[in-house]
Amino acid sequence: MAKKGLSDSLKKERRLGYLLVAPSLVLILAIAIWPVIQSFYFSLFDYQLNEPQKSSIHLDYNLDLEKYLNNQPFLITALEDEIETAPSEVSEELQDIKSTITSFDEELVQKDGIEGPYNEVNDILFNFEVPSDELKFVEIDRSFGEEFEQTFGSVEKQLVELESEDALQNARRLTGLASGLTESIVEPNFIGFQHYANNLTDVRLWRSLGNTFVFTFVSVGFELVLGMGIALLINKAFFGRGLVRASILIPWAIPTAVSAMMWKYLYDGQNGIIAKFFSEIGIIENMSVLLTTPVGAMASVILTDVWKTTPYMALLLLAGLQTIPTSLYEAASIDGANKWKQFFRITLPLIKSSILVALLFRTLDAFRVFDLIYVLTGGGPANSTEVISLLAYKVMFQQTDFGEGSALAVIVFVCVAIISAIYIKFLGSDLLGDGAKD
Repeated sequence: MAKKGLSDSLKKERRLGYLLVAPSLVLILAIAIWPVIQSFYFSLFDYQLNEPQKSSIHLDYNLDLEKYLNNQPFLITALEDEIETAPSEVSEELQDIKSTITSFDEELVQKDGIEGPYNEVNDILFNFEVPSDELKFVEIDRSFGEEFEQTFGSVEKQLVELESEDALQNARRLTGLASGLTESIVEPNFIGFQHYANNLTDVRLWRSLGNTFVFTFVSVGFELVLGMGIALLINKAFFGRGLVRASILIPWAIPTAVSAMMWKYLYDGQNGIIAKFFSEIGIIENMSVLLTTPVGAMASVILTDVWKTTPYMALLLLAGLQTIPTSLYEAASIDGANKWKQFFRITLPLIKSSILVALLFRTLDAFRVFDLIYVLTGGGPANSTEVISLLAYKVMFQQTDFGEGSALAVIVFVCVAIISAIYIKFLGSDLLGDGAKD
C-alpha cells in the first residue's frame, strides 16, 4: 500500500509539473517553433511577391481566367483576319491553329467548376471591370494543366515559325496574343529543396557565413576577456561602487540602432573623432579607412559590438562571482596562494557555469546580429560585413523572394541549433547539473 501511495503521489507531482510548464511550452511553440516550421514550408516553394504568378503558394495548376479571356477571343479574331488574306498553304495551317484553340476552349468550359467563373469573368471584362483574384484564378488538374501548356506552347511555336518565314501580315499581334495565352496558366511553384541546393553552392552565402563566424568569435572573445576584468573590478568593495556599476551598464542600455548611428558618426572619414584618433596614433593610414575598406569595416563593427555588449557579459559574470564565498579566498591567502593562483584555482572553476551561460547567450546573440551591421555599414563595402541574417533580410524583403529568404532563415536556425548543441555537449554538464552525463 505504501508503494502504491508513493507512486500516486509521484504521478500527481509529475502532472502538476507538466501543468506548470505547459503555458511556457505553448508560448515557445507559438513564438519560436511555429515561425521556423512556417519558414521551412515557404522555403519549399518558389514564392516571390514581385511576380504575379508566384506571389502565392500553388500546389496545383491554376488558370488566370482574366488573362486567358483577354487573349483568347482576340487571337481567334486575329487568326480569322489573317486567314482571309494569307496564301492557301498558310491559311490552312492557321485554320488548324484556330480549330485547336476553339476546341480546347470548349473542353475547358466543360471542366468541373470552370463554367461558372468563366462566364462571370467574361461578363466582368465585357463591362470593362476588373475581377477579383479569388474569382479569376481557378484550379485545374495536373494532366489538363500540362495539356494546356503543351497545346498553347505548340500554337505559339507555330506562329513564331510562320513569323520567321515572313508568312504573316500581323505577326507580332498573333505571337503576342499566343504568348499571353501561354502565360495564363499558373504552374505549381513547389520546388522542394532547390533553394537549399542553390544557396549551399552560392559563394555569397558562404562568404556571409564566414563574416558571421568572424564577427561572432572575435567579438565574443574580446567581450569575455574585458567582461571578466570589469566583473572582477566591480565585485570588489570600494567607495562609489554602485555608481560605477550603473555607469558601466549605460552602453548596454542604449538601443542598438542608436549606438550604431552614433558610432557611424565617430567613424566618419572627415569628422569622426575615433577615426581621427586612430589615424593620429598610427593604427590606420587615414580617417576614411574604417568604413571604406573590408578590414576596417569589420573591425569597426566588432569594436562597436564589444563596446555595447561587454557590460552585459560583465553583468552575467558578476552574478557568478558573487556566489563564491569569501572564506575560500581567505583560506587560500593563509595557505600562501597569490592572486593569480586564487583566480585559476578558485574563481574560474566556481564560475564555469556562469561563463557557459554568458558565452552561450552572447554567441547566439552575436551570430544573429542584424541591426548593428544594417545601420552601421549596411553589409558593405562590397558585402565584406554582410552577415547571414542581413543576407536573409535582403533576399526576403528587398528582393521580395520569400522562398529563398525563408530557406536562409532556416539555415540560420540550423546554425544556431548546432552552436547550442556544441555548448551543451562539451560544456553543459556543469550547467545542467552533476548528473547530466548520467
